[in-house]
Amino acid sequence: MTREPAYPLTVFYDASCPLCAMEMHALQEHDRLGRLKLVDCSARDFDDAPLVGDGLRRADLMARMHARDSRGHWYVALDAFEVIYRAAGLERAARLWGSLALRPLFDRIYPWIARNRQALSRLGMHILVRLALSAALANRPPGSCPRP
Repeated sequence: MTREPAYPLTVFYDASCPLCAMEMHALQEHDRLGRLKLVDCSARDFDDAPLVGDGLRRADLMARMHARDSRGHWYVALDAFEVIYRAAGLERAARLWGSLALRPLFDRIYPWIARNRQALSRLGMHILVRLALSAALANRPPGSCPRP
């Protein structure tokens, strides 16, 4: 990631997916500075008309993670996860998502996970992610906050 986001981040996520919903709600719950604003793009009343000017439709938002900062800059897929985790104060996880060494692997795996997220949820993947997030949050240094 090359650009530092301007907060808050508006995170477009699929709340109909247990994996997605659990992860985003856990991150928002631990967002000590109120930097994350979640928008359920799977909701029946979700209107993508305001996003058409950015070349986005609901189908785009449902296919890959998207986050928009307060300046209107979009972060997509792995870049979105990096800024979302950083906003929630999980710097180590953010660095993992942004790792140049791991990015080729993540770039190959992420599209498959995104396409199969509902099936992965049915297999219990959301429970594993919850455990990993709980461990990461428990190991966060006391009083740690995201960078200003």
